[in-house]
Amino acid sequence: MTEGKTVSGALSAVIVPLTGEHAEQVLGIYQAGIDEGNATFETSPPSWEAFDAAKLPEHRFAALDESGAVLGWVAASRVSDRCAYAGVVEHSVYVHPSARGRGIASALLKALIDSTEQAGIWTIQAGIFPENAASLAVHQRAGFRVIGTRERIGCHQGVWRDVVLIERRSTAVT
Repeated sequence: MTEGKTVSGALSAVIVPLTGEHAEQVLGIYQAGIDEGNATFETSPPSWEAFDAAKLPEHRFAALDESGAVLGWVAASRVSDRCAYAGVVEHSVYVHPSARGRGIASALLKALIDSTEQAGIWTIQAGIFPENAASLAVHQRAGFRVIGTRERIGCHQGVWRDVVLIERRSTAVT
């Protein structure tokens, strides 16, 4: 876990475990991503109870500013209960619109990578809309690679959307 790390530029953030005390702000940031239209197929955020149940507690983090406000979050969930996939998780990372472009997503991805490697997880994956160039770029800088594009995988607001499948294979877990 990264704590007290100054994230690029003038913005200072602390990366902490994401807990229920962050729920309202986390779901608000999720809603902002939904509203922008290029973050998820979801049309509304889940309840905190559903979010909490779906995300692995040891692999979810919040970036907080000096006042304790949540600037962004990252969380991972299992891709399968099958034992062959025990070392594979899927993640989401969201940054508050006013905190974007300041290294928050990179710091959150680093915290996630560190925690998953310490836990023996060998693959982190995600699906990203191809229009979300900023997310694709930050993931590439964090060591993710494009596996392929799932064409017209889902209908979103009346439009069939592609999703770019990305993954990061650990070099520490073999």
